[in-house]
Parts: sequence; C-alpha cells; structure tokens
Amino acid sequence: MQIEVKGRNCPVTEEMRERIERRFQKVARQVSDLARLEVELFEERNPSIADAQVAEATLQLKGVTLRAKESTRDMDHSINLVSEELARQVKKHRVKRRRRREARAASGVQPAV
Repeated sequence: MQIEVKGRNCPVTEEMRERIERRFQKVARQVSDLARLEVELFEERNPSIADAQVAEATLQLKGVTLRAKESTRDMDHSINLVSEELARQVKKHRVKRRRRREARAASGVQPAV
C-alpha cells in the first residue's frame, strides 16, 4: 500500500510519518499493494472548536474509495481513531465482497467473458 501524508497548517515530521505507517499496517495487510492511502492532517483555526486536531484518511481501492475523518484535542489520538475507522470499513468491504462471491458460486452463475 502506498501512503501519502499531507499537512495543512501544521508541519508533518518524519516521526509522525513513521507513526502513521505503523498505525495503518493493519489496513495494509488487508488490501493490495496497489491501494493508495492519503492521510491529511490539519488544525482547525476557529478558537470556538475544542477538537481542533483533525486527521482525514482516503483509501482508494480497485472500484471503491473509503474515507474516514476524526477530530480530537490531540493529533495522535485523531490518527488512532481514523486508522481504526478505516480498518473497520476495509473489513466490512472485504466481507461484503466475499459474500457476493460465495453467493455467485452457490447459484452457479458464471461471469460473462
């Protein structure tokens, strides 16, 4: 899986990139090597917003795009939450595809060539 980390209004350190790669290893094991993950980190500038540290992830798979966005007071916590949400979505997508494939096999329908 290819990971791209972007920062808007906040610097992205090498340590943070490594932390993000570590957190998304669970997702990387479940998707193909061709999948693209884009993680965008930014800080809300509005002082009335308490949860100003935002992490947003977009995972592009073959035929589907999964997105997750979380905001908390701490950037590390936002990254953790967004990685868990994306892992949940990937698992749900895989189960859905597997059930569809099994249903087709059980009904005896062959794909058109």
